[in-house]
Amino acid sequence: MGSVPVCAVCKGTGWKFVESEDRQAVTRCDCFQKDHLERLMQTANIPARYESCSFENFHAITPKLDLVKTLARRFVEDYPTVECGLLILGPCGVGKTHLAVSILKALIYKQDLEALFYDFRELLKRIQNSYNPISQTSEMQILEPVLNSEVLVLDDLGSERPTEWVRDTFAYILNSRYNQKLTTLITSNFDDHPKPFKTLSDGTRISSEESLEDRIGLRLRSRLYEMCKVIRIEGSDFRIDVKQAQYQF
Repeated sequence: MGSVPVCAVCKGTGWKFVESEDRQAVTRCDCFQKDHLERLMQTANIPARYESCSFENFHAITPKLDLVKTLARRFVEDYPTVECGLLILGPCGVGKTHLAVSILKALIYKQDLEALFYDFRELLKRIQNSYNPISQTSEMQILEPVLNSEVLVLDDLGSERPTEWVRDTFAYILNSRYNQKLTTLITSNFDDHPKPFKTLSDGTRISSEESLEDRIGLRLRSRLYEMCKVIRIEGSDFRIDVKQAQYQF
């Protein structure tokens, strides 16, 4: 194996001298900053599918999407003086995850902070797997960074069937971060507008589709609205309308 190259400026110490008129000081070397940011990106747990997501390649193909992109950029610019997190709602394929990852990456680079991405369903599976007697990971080892990361993205909230355990777990995460005043960004395919009812042949009236409240419950929905500003993304499925047109056979 070849040796790891040593920075010619700091000789591997991570510090460099800075000359001024009357004294000599030291500051972090550029190589240290670069390595540090790379470590923060690695620990952010961003899936490979979304590693390249950024504001620059977010396709704001309509005025409404352009407005959403502007609001997201403003959130990054205002951090850490923002008063709350974000709840990004919209149907499948409109760019919710892309936008959330873009915010996460921009905050890491701008603020040099610890941040974490988790698909909500994946997080629940990892917690459940920790209950296995032969598991090498405890529940708290998984939850500790989720509870304490300065910024957390929970993607696809509501994708898991809303059992009592799912709601209790989400409530624990949400309340812990709320009490610590930590920033949470959440995406969901479930909108929160009142849904119209439809009448069956026997006269029974049922909701045409589930809402976010149906998936997480009234109490957690209320807490979410206290913790997050709602951003609604409207549009057609980008994966169908645009990506399919790009595929060549």
